[in-house]
Amino acid sequence: MSDDQVADLQVGMRLNQVPVEPGTSAGPTGPAAPKGPMGPFVPGGSGDFASTPAQKKAAAGTIETELEPNTKKAAEHADADTGTAQKGFEGWETAAGLKKVADTWDQQVKNLMGRLAAEKTALRGASGLFARNDTGIGNQFLATPSKLHGI
Repeated sequence: MSDDQVADLQVGMRLNQVPVEPGTSAGPTGPAAPKGPMGPFVPGGSGDFASTPAQKKAAAGTIETELEPNTKKAAEHADADTGTAQKGFEGWETAAGLKKVADTWDQQVKNLMGRLAAEKTALRGASGLFARNDTGIGNQFLATPSKLHGI
């Protein structure tokens, strides 16, 4: 297994909190992959879908310190190599094809970076959102006494 593959597995394990035995698959494919529907309401599911505020903070940190910079670095590397190849095929249809591929790649990277930023923001805001929601519902109950109040 290459160093890049090991690094990818480590990031995946931190994001997904998946214990991986050496020599087994950490991804969604292969013999260790879950079969059929999963989730808290499915027989054989995980039982809950909760994560702690610390886990959300750690996942957001991993996005910020590993996924975003590594994605940017990979995109820059691909841009440089594609640009070099384009120059080598100047005057050929291959150069035009490489330009189109590079433009598509850049748009996909832009979309991915936006998605990573949105996920990071959502993870960081989720805990506060749940706390504010609980407080708001509690306040609604306090503001509207039940018919049993005062009995």
